[in-house]
Amino acid sequence: MGNDNKKSLIDRISDLIKKGIYFVTYDIWRITGNEISGVKRLYINIIKTIILAIRGFIDENLPTKASALTYSTLLAIVPLLAVLIGIAKGFGFQNMMYQALQDYFPGHEAEMSRAMEFVEGYLSQAQGGIFIGVGLLLLFYTVINLISSIEETFNGIWQIAKSRSWNRKIVGYMALFLILPVMMTVSGGFSIFLSTLQNTLKTEYMFLTPMMAFLIELAPFAITTLAFTLIYILLPNTKVNFLNGLIPGFIAGCAFQILQMLYINGQIWVSKYNAIYGSFAALPLLLLWLQLSWLICLFGAELSYASQNVSKFSFERDSSNISRRYKDFLTLLLATLIIKRFTKGEDPYTADELSENYHIPLRITSQLLLLLVNLKIIIEVNFGSDDRIIHYQPAIDINQISVGYLLTKIDQYGSENFKIDTSVRFQSEWQAILKTREDLTLPNNEILLKDL
Repeated sequence: MGNDNKKSLIDRISDLIKKGIYFVTYDIWRITGNEISGVKRLYINIIKTIILAIRGFIDENLPTKASALTYSTLLAIVPLLAVLIGIAKGFGFQNMMYQALQDYFPGHEAEMSRAMEFVEGYLSQAQGGIFIGVGLLLLFYTVINLISSIEETFNGIWQIAKSRSWNRKIVGYMALFLILPVMMTVSGGFSIFLSTLQNTLKTEYMFLTPMMAFLIELAPFAITTLAFTLIYILLPNTKVNFLNGLIPGFIAGCAFQILQMLYINGQIWVSKYNAIYGSFAALPLLLLWLQLSWLICLFGAELSYASQNVSKFSFERDSSNISRRYKDFLTLLLATLIIKRFTKGEDPYTADELSENYHIPLRITSQLLLLLVNLKIIIEVNFGSDDRIIHYQPAIDINQISVGYLLTKIDQYGSENFKIDTSVRFQSEWQAILKTREDLTLPNNEILLKDL
């Protein structure tokens, strides 16, 4: 009897776990925003956001991309510092820039000093006239290529197929190089100001000292939060809402500061590691720190994407198993909506508008819009002041786009260049397929999408 009760309890726990797994993998994605409200809607969206971020982190193989960015960062770290220090020298605050870098990356004094030696070599050669022309171009190319790689990774997270043009990249990145040293110096000066103010308050306003100490402790978290927030908002080639950049930026900034604390507080273990490997230990430890930093950064980017698009992932499990005819229906529907909007002379649709207005999952919307672009049925256009937002309008005369024309283009899209004998050995099978396709499209050849 006791064994039966025990078995029954285990079965109940097992059933509860199965129901929980089924809920987070299937049922939760069938709950739409208009079905719930208030606190329940909030925590459902939080659960969905976390699930989407973790799933995207795994499915998009972001740990491998973090490793690639770690390697690129290691190659570009000296040229990047050379650009920043060179610009700081031009403004006359290179010493403050040195101190700001030391403050931003505590625990890496040895690596930073070694890097600064290379930087000084770069800059002295430039002043001496040896480092000119091709070398200067290579310096900027290395830095721009690193930031471009980061942008491409972020665009992949946001499922954006089109990146910025090279002229926009160069102009934007050069503006970043000019602003970044100033911001770093100002933030470093702000920390010095808070420390000075704290020392003054110790003598005159003793009761305010704990508050100033708290603000000084909080300053690094605020600065890293701001930095990650700007990265999440500005780097992807799309419009990111401020709140959807701020919250992941805060999480990533706190995680980065915790990583810094763990790294610094673990110096006793590191000293034992140095005793075995000597000065060579600095390199693998730097690589580990860079790898973990990029993992934090990329997971924050996934959170940013998931939080902004969580409402568009309803029926997500069904989306991955969509039937052939329903996919054709949605392709036809999207093309029809874009053409009718064009016929009325209204502003062209974006992918977000199509997804939200007609309750089509965003991933399916993006995939089918890309298919229609490849079929040359529609084209991507920039409309309005923000050229990061892609709009869609017809690519050809809308009086040519019939139902039969679209279905034929979909049917013929892709390669048929294989060695299967369709002219003799398998002619009957091939002709049967062609006849079936003709029977499907022929009755609809004259029906234009604009008239549906």
